[in-house]
Amino acid sequence: MKKIILFLSLLMISQISFAQDSITKNKKPKIGLVLSGGGAKGLAHIGVLKVIDSLGIKIDYIGGTSMGAIIGGLYASGYSATELDSIFKLVDADALLQDFTPRDSKTFYEKRNDEIYAVTLPFKNFKLSLPSALSKGFYNFNLLSRLTMHVSDIKDFKKLPIPFFCIATDVESGEEIILESGVLAKAMVASSALPTLYNPIEIEEKLLVDGGVVNNYPVEVLRKKGADIVIGVDVQEGLKTKENLNGVANVLSQISNLATLEKMKEKIELTDIYIKPDIRAYSIISFEKGQEIILEGVKATNKEITSLKKLTSNYKKPFLNLFKKDSIQIGNIHTGNLRNYTRSYVLGKLRFKPNSTIRYKNFKKGMNNLNASQNFDAIFYSFENNQEKKDLIIEVKEKEVNTFLKFGAHYDGLFKSGALINFTQKKLLTKNDVFSFDLVLGDNFRYNLNYYIDNGFHWSIGLNSKLYTFNKNAPKLLLEVGEGINTINVDYSDMSHQFYIQTVFAQKGSIGAGAELKHLKIKSETLAASNSVFDKSDYMSLFGFAKFDSFDKKYFPKKGGYFNGEIKSFVYSKNYNDNYDNFSIVKADMAIVQTFFNKITLKAQSEGGFAIGERSVGVFDFAIGGHGFTNVNNIRPFLGYDFLDLIGDSYIKGSVVVDYTLIKKHHVNFTANFANIGTNIFENDTWISKPKYSGYGFGYGYETVIGPIEIKHSWSPETRKHFTWFTVGFYF
Repeated sequence: MKKIILFLSLLMISQISFAQDSITKNKKPKIGLVLSGGGAKGLAHIGVLKVIDSLGIKIDYIGGTSMGAIIGGLYASGYSATELDSIFKLVDADALLQDFTPRDSKTFYEKRNDEIYAVTLPFKNFKLSLPSALSKGFYNFNLLSRLTMHVSDIKDFKKLPIPFFCIATDVESGEEIILESGVLAKAMVASSALPTLYNPIEIEEKLLVDGGVVNNYPVEVLRKKGADIVIGVDVQEGLKTKENLNGVANVLSQISNLATLEKMKEKIELTDIYIKPDIRAYSIISFEKGQEIILEGVKATNKEITSLKKLTSNYKKPFLNLFKKDSIQIGNIHTGNLRNYTRSYVLGKLRFKPNSTIRYKNFKKGMNNLNASQNFDAIFYSFENNQEKKDLIIEVKEKEVNTFLKFGAHYDGLFKSGALINFTQKKLLTKNDVFSFDLVLGDNFRYNLNYYIDNGFHWSIGLNSKLYTFNKNAPKLLLEVGEGINTINVDYSDMSHQFYIQTVFAQKGSIGAGAELKHLKIKSETLAASNSVFDKSDYMSLFGFAKFDSFDKKYFPKKGGYFNGEIKSFVYSKNYNDNYDNFSIVKADMAIVQTFFNKITLKAQSEGGFAIGERSVGVFDFAIGGHGFTNVNNIRPFLGYDFLDLIGDSYIKGSVVVDYTLIKKHHVNFTANFANIGTNIFENDTWISKPKYSGYGFGYGYETVIGPIEIKHSWSPETRKHFTWFTVGFYF
């Protein structure tokens, strides 16, 4: 009986073995690819894929974590390795890490916010509320969303050109989450959301961060998906010693590797072809060395070329030319449930409307506009097919923190030292509003109060109140103090209150109009009491303005242009000196910047202004001279002369600046400026004659977190005088 049972058992085993052999011979084995996380070191995956593509190996399933999820997801969506190489050559490494938002996506208020304050502290219920990470990762999502636009309608990752999954970590439970459905770009961002560097990503009510925390090499998951042969690429490092744990990047890399390195021996055994690029010389943020890292991936893969050639199937990955179509037909726009902001506010930021066809660069710019408002902790979007159009579904998480304290510092030769303290409150009285109060303490007391209601496409409303004070020697022409006196030391105080309406176009431009009440007080303690006050009047005016600003950055711009024009008509005054007649002032300032050879920047600027009417109030004359201060009334800088040196009711000025970037953030520059200024200079052709005044300057500038630090030496051939200006910090 035992012999019979043994015989039958052997017969069954032989039949099973025969069946498996038949399957192996008649069915191509499924090839799986697993890509580990590793930050910038994960760019080595591209080098591996270049060799795989060159051998004609068809990948049937891809799984990845963190950077492996990004490279794997893009490859699974249809890109070839060569295309991925080209894409990452164009990616700005700093932008990836800093969540870069282009300056031209910001409104004038948002630009000012970024270019005055050095430190911002958020508060919630009177308690400091620090952000959960340095970046919310919107730049990364925007980039990946564009790159996966061609598969935006695929929500099941098994239906991608190559089936795909990636790993994330549930922050609340610490569990491993396998992402294989939803919005591909969002899944990739969640899998690569390195703790403390990027905000957690919410998917299906779970807060997710980098999958490398729990499973940085998900080979066992890939096996369960049915992969017969697994190619694994491991860009993880071994654990560092305390001597090598220097710098944020190394510490973060160590933290992300702790959980998975102990399990790697078992994982390697599950890998048929194990590829380990030598990336010890690089960190997780070495994106600027991407081409070197990719080459290391090629080198490591070539060591396994014999094993890989056995998998060749003469497969050629198609070139999809995914950027050929650069427009989107938008159908409906769904903005979800908004609490503190209106739908018109969101559409106003987007600058495009439902049922419209737009170029992708305009779509991207619209999303950047929304992000630049800094009113949302998270912004995601997806598309759903609607006949020939795509419905846009916007998912935003409004900031719960709406109270901020901000700080800045500045020094210049006119206002001297100043410490800036700002209080900002959003949603103070209504939706879409922001209240901001600047207080400047130092040698000269100042304040600036703003209240603004941003109504998107519709006209927005603003209130402004500000006070400027300084002490300086002023020329006789400005003060009209009589014969025998050329200059006198004065205390200058300007308090103004404005109501205005404005509309913004393309985020770069703004037009508006309003009314202003200004109180001027100019006095000198050096004169007799009866003559010490030169002006103590209220002036009421109506004004209109037009602005345009496309500079890539305010300080040391590399490209762009700007225009700022204003007409102000004075209609009433208390007339302290009994010498007032209605008059108007027209002024404009414009510039253009262009960079050559990546290092040399040329900036050409022109400005001018004139008075209209029987005006005899000298305190509103144009006064030029000095360097490094924020503009007050008609006081403007001019190299080669001291502050307020040149006075007139009309002027024209031109300047050329040549700036050379020595190394990143360090600049040397040369400036030449020329001007004509006087009384009614535009009544004849004298204003276009040879410039009467000129000045030249040579300087050094350094961009810091508190703003530019500059030293500039200037001189004028007319006076043969030399001035050296030293400025620190953002202008305010």
